[in-house]
Amino acid sequence: MEHFHIIIEKNIPFIRGVFDDVASVSYLAPEEITREAMKDADALVTRTRTRCDRNLLEGSRCRIIASATIGLDHIDTAWCSQNRISVKNAPGCNAPAVAQYVFASIISAYGTDLRGLTLGIVGVGHVGSIVKDWGERLGMTVMGVDPPRAEVEKDETFHSLEETAAKADIITVHTPYTRSGAHATHHLFDSAFFSSLKRSPMIINSARGAIIDTPALKEAMKEGRVSRAVIDCWENEPGIDRVLLDEAYIATPHIAGYSREGKIRATVMAATAVAEALGLPKPVFEENVAPGAARNITAEGIAASYDPFRDTALLRATPENFERLRNTYDLRPEVPERP
Repeated sequence: MEHFHIIIEKNIPFIRGVFDDVASVSYLAPEEITREAMKDADALVTRTRTRCDRNLLEGSRCRIIASATIGLDHIDTAWCSQNRISVKNAPGCNAPAVAQYVFASIISAYGTDLRGLTLGIVGVGHVGSIVKDWGERLGMTVMGVDPPRAEVEKDETFHSLEETAAKADIITVHTPYTRSGAHATHHLFDSAFFSSLKRSPMIINSARGAIIDTPALKEAMKEGRVSRAVIDCWENEPGIDRVLLDEAYIATPHIAGYSREGKIRATVMAATAVAEALGLPKPVFEENVAPGAARNITAEGIAASYDPFRDTALLRATPENFERLRNTYDLRPEVPERP
């Protein structure tokens, strides 16, 4: 068997030892994953804190990058493709945990009876679809906004962002982060968007920080156009805006998707991708987890499963420890099925 060298970010849970019997493995902190370190690496298993581009990879023999994350905005996928480096991610791995975070935040503000409330979901993909399903099961009126899906699927049940801004009591965003194209999401929630809000909604960002224009959000909160802000993803992480930290209803260190089950799913998907690319045996994991989110849920069950105010208190106490709080997070269980 050909001998391979695999570099793995050491903060990725449940992966230590998986490849140790079939390859040389280096477990490195994000700042240790350098161009020099990557020179003799055949594969990289990483998360969002490592920028994977020409500066890191030129001259490396790396043939696959597996990111144990949903997003890929930390990877220059075009350059990797041009240089025959395969890129894999873990789509949907933490979607149930993000939905848990969203509804725990909503229930903390509105109580367990959500009937009569209108929920706007911007981005109805892996996460947004679960949020939509749970919202409908809990009696909410749900408005889904997803222009790319609407165009492809010719689905007229999707709503416009403008209509949702006028009618929603709560708006949660679950889009990828993109800076260009017909549906770019950089500062999608900007001054014009906040000016169009009619019902002073709660705004929730557990997607990517720069989808929201931070100064515009703070101004909208000051003027009462946004009643509450729930922020898990921040512009300029880890150097987060301290004023928004103080003024947000819930403020957490990018941990919405940090469930035990979600991390196992992500690690399994990333490790499996590396094994397939290098022709190694399929990785074996001790723990099996449900492939997706619970369907038979209750508001009471969601509220009991997670308290976002605990994580808010920890971040407000030591905002300078944003990265440490994230990297040492005590992974929580996802929302269970109702008995």
